[in-house]
Amino acid sequence: MKLATFNINGIKARGEALAAWLAEAAPDVVCLQEIKSVDEAFPREGLEAIGYRVETHGQKGFNGVAILSKLPLRDLRRGLPGDDGDEQARWIEAVVEGPRPLRICGLYLPNGNPAPGPKFDYKLAWMARMEARVRELLASEEPFVCLGDYNVIPQAEDAKKPEAWVTDALFLPESRAAFHRLVNLGLTDAVRARMPGPGIYTFWDYQAVAWERNNGIRIDHVLLSPQAADRLQEVGIDKAVRGKEKPSDHVPVWVRLAD
Repeated sequence: MKLATFNINGIKARGEALAAWLAEAAPDVVCLQEIKSVDEAFPREGLEAIGYRVETHGQKGFNGVAILSKLPLRDLRRGLPGDDGDEQARWIEAVVEGPRPLRICGLYLPNGNPAPGPKFDYKLAWMARMEARVRELLASEEPFVCLGDYNVIPQAEDAKKPEAWVTDALFLPESRAAFHRLVNLGLTDAVRARMPGPGIYTFWDYQAVAWERNNGIRIDHVLLSPQAADRLQEVGIDKAVRGKEKPSDHVPVWVRLAD
């Protein structure tokens, strides 16, 4: 089973680019972030025509997450538990049916800037809620994968110029500590498990010739439960997508698990 995460940065602006990547990469399941569309307006017909089931948790103008799956889905859940008043569309969860069912948690973690401030407080509170949900899933011993745009640079080697991020919410000690608490529960950072070392990035700003200078950061992550990590076969980052027409500022990250 091939799973991928892709912050599309607007489904209406980049629907054609998404379709082209899907045709080439052929993932079985994709978690999208920043669809920037309400559920009713999401252009699902073209995706359904090429064999994907489409489930969305949308929001007008910003945020929004989706799961595209060639396999049946069950137990669909929208929204991260722990705060009934949270209206931001950042979490979608479902079980993918296959030879061995797998729970998929697609997420778009809050940016948190400016920090300190209420947006950073919201980011840390959201990460605490995610930790609580991960603890529940681990206790169930159900295989699961949490994949998406985490808006966290875990360590210095995950940035070309870490010194430029020291006051940014993506790299503040509190954000990194919350990320490492997740991993230390027993999750596997799939990219780092197979692609150790510096120079591995998933996001490049549109400005300051960041792409051309490879001035990137790694903020799109795939975390595997122990049962899912046992099935890990391959990991990839599709950097070529950034060179196509109307690219997102992120590129897809994918993993292949044994069926």
